[in-house]
Amino acid sequence: MTALIVIIVVIALVGFLVVGAYNKLVALNQKANQSFADIDVQLKQRQDLIPNLVETVKGYAGHEKGTLEAVIAARAAAAGATTVDDKVQAENVLTGALGRLFALSEAYPDLKANTNFLQLQADLSDIENKLAAARRFFNNAVAEFNAVRAQFPTVLFAGLVGFGSDKPFFDVGAAERADMNAAPPTVKF
Repeated sequence: MTALIVIIVVIALVGFLVVGAYNKLVALNQKANQSFADIDVQLKQRQDLIPNLVETVKGYAGHEKGTLEAVIAARAAAAGATTVDDKVQAENVLTGALGRLFALSEAYPDLKANTNFLQLQADLSDIENKLAAARRFFNNAVAEFNAVRAQFPTVLFAGLVGFGSDKPFFDVGAAERADMNAAPPTVKF
């Protein structure tokens, strides 16, 4: 009789551990999904600004067709991306194309002084700041999910209940990482 009670208690404890770990995985998965939805909102706002920005630049630098077409193509690819990995890659390409577009303003003083261009640039900068914060929140949620998924006892059954792989981080990409590691610009008077 005592052995039966011990077996029942052990089974109950294991059951509670499994249910608790599963519920934690579900909650963390939901948190990561919700935080990615926040990133999606910022990405959509950024993509909505791009046509206005391209049209403004086109008025001043219409012969820079290759740069403008690259931005438009990158925006279309970013808008069409569906998975986290695809969105990360497409958004990194779009960020690079936008960088080249803003570099054009240096060659066109009238564009650089245009109030519409300046407002669009400020709006885009604001969205980029919000996007950076949303990425940090998402990456924290993903790190927490991945850590719990890999911990004992969760690792024993995570794959069986549909949580078999790590969630990908929203990485800045190799090009941006190389830019961050480059020497800072020098200012000379």
